[in-house]
Amino acid sequence: MNQLHWKKHGLSSVTACLFWVVACFAAPGAHAASFTASLDRETIAMGENATLLLTFEGGSPQTVPQLPDIPGLQISYVGPSSEFNFINGQSSSKLTHHFTITPQKVGEFLIPALTADLDGQQLTSQPLKLTVTQPNTPTTADVDSGSQVAFMKLTLPEKELYPGEVVTAQIQVFFRDDVQNFGNFQFTAMPAEGFTIGKMARGSTQQVQIGNHIYTVIPLAVALTIVKTGALSLGPIMASAVIVLPSSDRSGDSVFQQFGIRDPFNNFGSVRKQVSLATDPLNVKSLPLPAENMPANFNGAVGNYTMTVTAGPTNVAVGDPITVRVQISGRGALDSLTLPDQTAWNNFRIYPPTSKVETTDQLGLEGTKTFEEIVTPQNTDVHELPPFSFSFFDPDQKSYRTLPQPSVQLAVHSGGAATVPMIAATKKSGAENPQPQDILPVKEQFGSLEKAGPPLVTQPAFLAAQSLPVLAWLAAFVWRKRTESLANNPRLRRQRLVLKLIQNGTNDLRGFAAENNSDEYFATLFRLLQEQLGERLDCPASAITEAVIDEHPIFRSAPEATLHALRELFQLCNQARYAPMRTSGELAAMIPQFENAIRELQNLKT
Repeated sequence: MNQLHWKKHGLSSVTACLFWVVACFAAPGAHAASFTASLDRETIAMGENATLLLTFEGGSPQTVPQLPDIPGLQISYVGPSSEFNFINGQSSSKLTHHFTITPQKVGEFLIPALTADLDGQQLTSQPLKLTVTQPNTPTTADVDSGSQVAFMKLTLPEKELYPGEVVTAQIQVFFRDDVQNFGNFQFTAMPAEGFTIGKMARGSTQQVQIGNHIYTVIPLAVALTIVKTGALSLGPIMASAVIVLPSSDRSGDSVFQQFGIRDPFNNFGSVRKQVSLATDPLNVKSLPLPAENMPANFNGAVGNYTMTVTAGPTNVAVGDPITVRVQISGRGALDSLTLPDQTAWNNFRIYPPTSKVETTDQLGLEGTKTFEEIVTPQNTDVHELPPFSFSFFDPDQKSYRTLPQPSVQLAVHSGGAATVPMIAATKKSGAENPQPQDILPVKEQFGSLEKAGPPLVTQPAFLAAQSLPVLAWLAAFVWRKRTESLANNPRLRRQRLVLKLIQNGTNDLRGFAAENNSDEYFATLFRLLQEQLGERLDCPASAITEAVIDEHPIFRSAPEATLHALRELFQLCNQARYAPMRTSGELAAMIPQFENAIRELQNLKT
């Protein structure tokens, strides 16, 4: 029996041409055309990938079949492979298109029947079902025995939590000593009910012994902010990685291996394996802030802080600006800190403060927030800047604390024309006591007479010169009115500030994309989205999360395309905290989407 079997991946080599020539000559004996769809696995865990195979026998479709969008599944095309058989004068050809399926949530998914045009014949495949399950968390006995190639642990400080408090969750990723290499590590799910996920930082790699194996431990710290009271749930946190393990089976059907040549596309004695990792969920309780002994000026700050206050100048006239600088340092949600109302500052006009945050740790939980506030005294009865106080709740002591600052003495005088200082003139040289001239000579020549010109009042240049002070006064009056209007309209002032921030931030995004600095890129993108949504909704930018898009009534009239773009941008920012770095081209491609979404938000009526 004569038999010829040939298989290849891709259709761009010289042997592909030979395949089509042989197929043409063997066409009279070819089998009937068929189209089937299959999965390499019908059940996978979250974090794993499945392969969808679309197989055509007896012909080739004109185009690659297009798969429909299936919510919860991400399907990407890998490429084709072909196979040719010649047995007893009968030939058969097979063309297979490969797709990778990446689940985005747990559940059962239906891949519908697909239709393809094969040499003018309409063929339909059968529907397929894919089940995605939660990854199994290894038991304590499995971990202690050293049988696990890789696993994860999640810990959270064991203490009572309060709304507004920031905590650090510790994630430890363990790889056994026989793992030769690992890559493509990424988190696939990080549910945090009642938490807001902040920055993530990687610590120094460690090694520990578990059972008879040495494990490499990669510690990760995640900043979390508690946003509500009651029962909170963190996890299970899921991730996936591709690891390289030693293989005891070195056999294979590779052409290189059959002739004893080292395979340049694979390493002898090793095998690649995708693993799914998961942690146990953690349930904690968030207690409400106590109402007893709550200070009157408490505005929700939770943490541990210190404060310094400076003011100047202290010798001013009525209406002159005094800059009050408040620095609050410590550990907590620095971005959400605001200055409390000072009820004793009645004789001052207070303008909205500006602020900036400088952090000293990788997670952004420790540092200093500096406020600069302009106040102006309204009368000469003001002799001091009243004491300033800031209150916060200390979760470690479980009590409220108030940081007082003493009053600042001021010298306030009424405004008016300033006294012109006398300037001493240099005496001219000459006689100290000149002799007076009692008799003056008579002028004999009066000079020539000239015709007097028109009066100055009729000259345009004179009139224009006289109008300059009036125009300057009008310009100053209009500027003063606009300044007062802007000071009394915080919404308009914030709108202009956010507009300028968006313009500068977009330029920063282009710079970060060119530098391939994905960390700064996504941090800036997330901050710009918060600022623009906060301005539109008239709420603090730090309180903005992806949830407002679905919960706030203002977005009910917004186009669905805009809402989809905003959700996608937020998801990209959240994934960037633990997903691999993106390329410069991918980062630059997001900027037009961001600009279109911002433009639609600015046109949205509030």
